[in-house]
Amino acid sequence: MRLPSPYRPESDVVARLLASLDNLDWDTASADGGEWIDRVRAQKPASFAMETLLREYPLSSAEGLTLMRLAEALLRVPDVETAIALTADQLARADFSGVSNSWLTRLSNQAITLSKKMLGPTGAPSGFFFTAGAKVVVAATVRAVQLMGSQFVMGETLDEALADARRQRNARHDVRFSYDMLGEGARADADALAYLAKYHDAIATLGAARDRNVPVEQADGVSIKLSAIDARFEALQHDHVMTMLVPRVLALAQAAAAADINLTIDAEESERLEISLDVFECVARDIALQHPQWRGFGLAVQAYQTRALEVIEEVARIARAHGQRFMVRLVKGAYWDYEIKRAQELGLPAFPVFTHRHHTDIAYLACAKAMLTMSDAIYPQFAGHNAGTIAAVLHLARSAGTPFELQRLHGMGDAVHAEVHRQYPQVGLRVYAPVGAHKRLLAYLVRRLLENGANSSFVNQLTDPGIPPAALVRSPLWREIRSGVTLPRHLLEERRNTAGTDPACVAMAAPLLAAWSDVQLQTPPDTDVDAVPGLIDTLANGQKAWNVRGVEARAAILERAADALERDLAHWCALIVREGHRTWVDAIPEVREAADFCRYYAQQARGLMVPRTLRGITGERNTYRLRGRGVWVCISPWNFPLAIFTGQVVAALVTGNAVAAKPAEQTPGVAAHLIALLHDCGVPRDVLAGVYGDGRIGAALVAQPKVAGVAFTGSTPVAKAIARTLAATDGPIVPLIAETGGINAMIVDATALPEQVVDAVVQSTFRSAGQRCSALRVLCVQDDIADDVLAMLRGAIALLRVGPAYDLSTDLGPVIDAEAHDRLRQQITALETRATLIARAPLPDDAASAAYVAPVVFEIAALEDATEEIFGPVLQVVRWRGDVMALVERIDALGYGLTLGVQTRIDTRAEAVAGAAHAGNVYINRNMIGAVVGLQPFGGEGLSGTGPKAGGPLYLSRFCAESSVSVNTAAAGGDVALMVGGG
Repeated sequence: MRLPSPYRPESDVVARLLASLDNLDWDTASADGGEWIDRVRAQKPASFAMETLLREYPLSSAEGLTLMRLAEALLRVPDVETAIALTADQLARADFSGVSNSWLTRLSNQAITLSKKMLGPTGAPSGFFFTAGAKVVVAATVRAVQLMGSQFVMGETLDEALADARRQRNARHDVRFSYDMLGEGARADADALAYLAKYHDAIATLGAARDRNVPVEQADGVSIKLSAIDARFEALQHDHVMTMLVPRVLALAQAAAAADINLTIDAEESERLEISLDVFECVARDIALQHPQWRGFGLAVQAYQTRALEVIEEVARIARAHGQRFMVRLVKGAYWDYEIKRAQELGLPAFPVFTHRHHTDIAYLACAKAMLTMSDAIYPQFAGHNAGTIAAVLHLARSAGTPFELQRLHGMGDAVHAEVHRQYPQVGLRVYAPVGAHKRLLAYLVRRLLENGANSSFVNQLTDPGIPPAALVRSPLWREIRSGVTLPRHLLEERRNTAGTDPACVAMAAPLLAAWSDVQLQTPPDTDVDAVPGLIDTLANGQKAWNVRGVEARAAILERAADALERDLAHWCALIVREGHRTWVDAIPEVREAADFCRYYAQQARGLMVPRTLRGITGERNTYRLRGRGVWVCISPWNFPLAIFTGQVVAALVTGNAVAAKPAEQTPGVAAHLIALLHDCGVPRDVLAGVYGDGRIGAALVAQPKVAGVAFTGSTPVAKAIARTLAATDGPIVPLIAETGGINAMIVDATALPEQVVDAVVQSTFRSAGQRCSALRVLCVQDDIADDVLAMLRGAIALLRVGPAYDLSTDLGPVIDAEAHDRLRQQITALETRATLIARAPLPDDAASAAYVAPVVFEIAALEDATEEIFGPVLQVVRWRGDVMALVERIDALGYGLTLGVQTRIDTRAEAVAGAAHAGNVYINRNMIGAVVGLQPFGGEGLSGTGPKAGGPLYLSRFCAESSVSVNTAAAGGDVALMVGGG
């Protein structure tokens, strides 16, 4: 791709940007900004409503957080009981008793304070919880939230927004508007087509009202989100996007060109940047041929992305290549927290966005300067509310002599921009105008609150008289260049976080595909059952010297193995994809997890296995120590052929045990490669041996009398069979660590955001083709929202791509083998006779030649109808009403206890469910897969396993034997230490 890597060192990027601003005299450039702030504060205009609200209730306060959460959830709750519960839950956490100077804040205060009084001081249900009085409380709170939202949204319909625009033009005739139909990311193609129709309707309406006396760049326009009109607008779905999305965008551009209005593509997340530019260039190429005179096409660029300046340069290149000039809206950015979280989750080398606000300010100025020098290719549009930045842009523009316009959000920055207009009436202003129903504004509103509600934001500080104007327009150019957020590799204090990669980045995907082409998978032969007793004898002899070798030496070997796994990540991923049929998106975190196990258990063992002196009476020394138990049999499954295998083996090794490692018969090659790596790193061959074959070889291992312990991950029936064998064997009582499956449930109530629910359900159910012990099996949806959630889920599943695991665009590869495929087909056929089919994804044309199983969803009549774990891409859905805690009891009664998901905005409900549920891992408002070593120890109870949890602080102790040594130090005639001490 034409752009550089998004994961470059932040300091290097900022240094380049600063160099481009060497000649900028900040004091001169920003002088106007301080004067505007003084005049705005002196006037205390009514347009300060939102600024005052954010100032009085910043998001760092309980009150600000309550407002944001109510704004995000309350308006979409369909039933009164849940709305009351949500209102009570949130209001109990805040105190709105203060006095405000803002009419909006006063009104919010009155409604919310009334709510608190009526619902009680703790927010607990009072005696009239379900009475008309409680409904009045919720209605008052809803109205307060609607009033807050109306500050950001110009109208619930385009007609309302146009009426508001006419009122604004009475005060300033030259103001322009870009209407955003609040098209958030679609999850189904039906939603995408509905958004597309709204965009077309808006273009037609604006075209009919178009003032033909002004050029297109000064006319009103429409802003579109690509993710709103294509539910699979993703970097890894490149072919789909070029086939499906490009024609939709082209049709919108053609309609806008015919209507002679402007059309702007909004910016989205950084992983979509390159594919956004691909779409943009494809459309621009056709527009240049069909409407060569139209100059209304454009896009937004986010200055907080580290590649912002290169994006400006790329847009100019596209324009010149096709004889065009584009409208470019420069913004600072609105997905910052998402970008940081994603980079940390993936273990990336750097962040794709700046981690300091002043670094973004530097990038904004550098981009603005570049745009102003590209008037042949770019019509600059500078969006923002910071007085200092606006003043500096005006200074740069005067020097360049280039036509441009300023932009602001509806409801934000009105007063500052009024002062700019008073001083520079010739500068055009465009208002970014969101349009949509109140319940559709939620995601947009929360982004605005997060973006502008931080204590350090200009909007937040503008109304604070204690902050002098000079501080608000302080230069960003001189400050220290450094990262403001801990880099992913340093995220964990006690150990290095294993580096990952981003397959959505073209440069990072290339090594993966190259490794796939080069990898050679060597499958070891099956072990002869008759050789098992001798193998165990050899390991038992080798274990003695290994145990004496000491924990530090053993831990160092594990860390060398972790370094090798991390260094050769692409190679190990390719092994997993080839043998385990995992997609790249699943293989990458598995390799990272294997390395994490090595580092975490090395660190844990160093602290655990150091001998400790215990307190004792005079004349006695007591020492406590741990040592290896002997030979452990580690039996791992095929669904995580590297991570689970590694976790079991290295836990046993680092604690001084020898290991007979038996991988699943379907994935012996990955295991053999890992054993070879551990041997190369220093584990003796008589301490670690691979044992290969089917269940018969595993049974032979478990039955050996010299086995000191068994670690098993797999099915519940096999775990019970192992326990019976161990119990029947003569000799010592042998410990068993078992991690088995579960009928894992997710509880969704009416406060949950359907889009987030569908994302979490699709990931939890269908990643790894549903072949995870943690995968979601039963979705429990509150009946009030079930129809909407299931309709969205149906559309999302229809777009899932089943195909070869090595294809980057594949969502689900084949199941592990023909036996698993046949078993799943039988289970699906049984469901077809007793449940209602909700959705089924399409299969590829060559499905008959591979073990593909289409993702499928059934609705069942009752939770209790889910009688078995279906280990594949199959989801059962049940509706619920009434008491959520009764539902938790019914889930527990199924007997399993591995993972549980909870989707709710009622914090007390989430806490109560998590506290009552018998589940090893509870995930709230996120997906249910991908437990991180050391952060989310993994394992269950009941039919789901014995514990202790893998990747947790208690796991290693189970592999150890304990000994206590007590020495009578006074045996030789007295306690010398006591005598010498004079005690």
